[in-house]
Amino acid sequence: MPTKLPAETGLQTTGPTPLERYSATASNSARVVINNYSTSFSLACRMLDPQSRTHIANVYALVRLVDEVVDGVACEAGLSPEATGQVLDSLEAETETALQAGYSTNMVVHAFASTARCCGIDATLTRPFFASMRNDLSVSTHDGSSLEKYIYGSAEVVGLMCLRVFRSAPHAPTGGEDQAAEAARRLGAAFQKVNFLRDLASDTSELGRCYFPGLSPETFTNGHKDLLVKEIKADLEAAAQGLVFLPPRAQLAVSLAHGLFSELNQQLSQASAAELLARRVSVAPWRKAAIVLRVVGAHLAKKLCRRPGIHEPEGHR
Repeated sequence: MPTKLPAETGLQTTGPTPLERYSATASNSARVVINNYSTSFSLACRMLDPQSRTHIANVYALVRLVDEVVDGVACEAGLSPEATGQVLDSLEAETETALQAGYSTNMVVHAFASTARCCGIDATLTRPFFASMRNDLSVSTHDGSSLEKYIYGSAEVVGLMCLRVFRSAPHAPTGGEDQAAEAARRLGAAFQKVNFLRDLASDTSELGRCYFPGLSPETFTNGHKDLLVKEIKADLEAAAQGLVFLPPRAQLAVSLAHGLFSELNQQLSQASAAELLARRVSVAPWRKAAIVLRVVGAHLAKKLCRRPGIHEPEGHR
C-alpha cells in the first residue's frame, strides 16, 4: 500500500519552504564562486560567524560575476564590446529588480539580493559599482579625478557593503559609523591598488588598461612603484583603525585579509618595476599559513586577556 505524502495527509512539515531552499542553494553557489576565485578572501571568510560568512560570500560572488564580464570572459566567449555592455546593463537591471523583489532566476544575483535586503545594502552602493565596471569597457586611461571615482565605485563601495554585513552581525558594536565607514573605504582602496600593481602586466598587455594617471609600461619606474606602495601602506594603516568598530569574529577575518594584503604590498615593494610588468606577485602558501597563525594567535591572546584576572604583558599593550 503506497505511503501518503505529508501534503496529502494534511500534516505540516518542518522543512524549508521552496524559497528558503532556493535561497540556500543560491548561497551555496556563491560559496563556490569565492572558493574558486580567491584563496585569500575565502580563507579570511572562514574566520567569520556562519551568518556573516554566507553574506560576505554572497557579496563577493556578485562582485566577481560583474568583474568577469568586463575582464575578458565575455570577450573570449565572442561578445563584442557593445554586446558586453548590454550584458552588464541587463545584469544591473536584474540586480536592482532583485533588491526590490527579493528574487532572481540568476542564483548569484538572488544570493546577493538576499544579503542586501537583510543587511541594508541598496542601490546607492550597487550603482557606483556598476558604473565603475562599465568604465572598464570604454576607458583605458585615467586622470586623478576619474581614478578616484573609479576606485570608489569598484572597491570602496564593496568595503561599505561588507561593513553593513559586519554591523548587522551578532555582538556588533554601536557608534563610530563615520570612522568605520572611512576605514572600510580605505581598506577597499588599498586592496584595489594592490591589485592594480599585481595585475599591471595583464592589464596593460591583455586588456589595454592603465589605471595610474600619466603612467604607461614605457614610463613606469621604480620611483613610481615606490610612491604607490607608500600610498597603499597609508591606506592599510588608516583601515586598521576601524577594526575596533567591528564584532570580534569580523575583526579576526578583516585582520587576516589585512595581513595578507600587507604581505602582498611588501612583496610589491621588493619587486622592481620591470618585474611587475612581467609577472604577478603572490603570497606563498607557507607564508599565508604563517600569517594565519600570527593573526589568530594575536586574536586569541587579546580574547584571553579580556578574562577577569588575566592581564596583558606590559610589552604587548
